[in-house]
Amino acid sequence: MLRIDLYKNKNQESRQYGKVYGRVNNNEPIDIFALAKHISLHGSQYTRDVIQGMLLKAADCVKELVLEGQPVRFADLCIFKASAISTPAVSVEKFDLAQNIKKIRLQCRATGETAIKKLTAEASLAYTTMAQKLKAGEATLSNEKGKYLESE
Repeated sequence: MLRIDLYKNKNQESRQYGKVYGRVNNNEPIDIFALAKHISLHGSQYTRDVIQGMLLKAADCVKELVLEGQPVRFADLCIFKASAISTPAVSVEKFDLAQNIKKIRLQCRATGETAIKKLTAEASLAYTTMAQKLKAGEATLSNEKGKYLESE
């Protein structure tokens, strides 16, 4: 179940200033070892250590391929690929890879069965505890991002 938290747009320059939005309140990420344990609980014929090894090797290989410019489709989950964050140069002649390319990012785009329409249709939603308090008038949004004021 996805827990939805509420926040208010605080950007005074925005046409949406002051409006309330929902966002997913994610748990802490799990690592490959916890994922391997989860997979093994689904009746896999492989032991947790074998699954861990495969996941670690897959992560290494995806990174290697992406850094070679090869996008990787991960089943019906997503496509991993690299993207560049670049600062502008005044001309082609002045563009320098070392100076103008600031970061290389790993992008992951949902695909296939995980496409946005299917994720939205399959998602089960609930308010976070604090969002429930906001809805009930027992708390208000503060001016600090992600903070609330509890009513007395």
